[in-house]
Amino acid sequence: MRLLVGRIGRAHGILGEATIEVRTDEPDRRFAIGATVQTDSNGELKVISGRVHNGILLLGFEGISDRNSIEKLRDTLLYADVDINETNDEDEYHVMQLIGCSAVLESGEEFGEITDVINLPGQDLLAIKTVNGEQLIPFVHQLVPTVDIANKKVVVIPPTITGEMA
Repeated sequence: MRLLVGRIGRAHGILGEATIEVRTDEPDRRFAIGATVQTDSNGELKVISGRVHNGILLLGFEGISDRNSIEKLRDTLLYADVDINETNDEDEYHVMQLIGCSAVLESGEEFGEITDVINLPGQDLLAIKTVNGEQLIPFVHQLVPTVDIANKKVVVIPPTITGEMA
């Protein structure tokens, strides 16, 4: 599956390097020297250099050797072909695997359908479309004890509000 992994930012220096806005959990793999990424204009760029400078990823691409050339690619989106079924951990899921899954309660009762995964600094949230509207459930083991990708089913324990708001 073709997934967005980054965006070319501003030029850095005079040798054709660019800052990269990383949009992947695996930048070392996606932007390794020799890796090829696709662009939103259906072109390809081969990574020939990469380094981190002040916490920002800088990449150099084959055929681009000056500031003016890389500036022309500013804001270009970068894509990689990713096998979303390939994971290193059984508790690791790709967003595309979760969207469309049926959310059920522990009793087996239908709760809704996962429509999005919202990435927040503290934790991810599952956005679930229910008959009562959208429900957001923190994607933590205590509230999402079972994820069955093969059967497109996720068991959820919606948090309950106790007491009354003043």
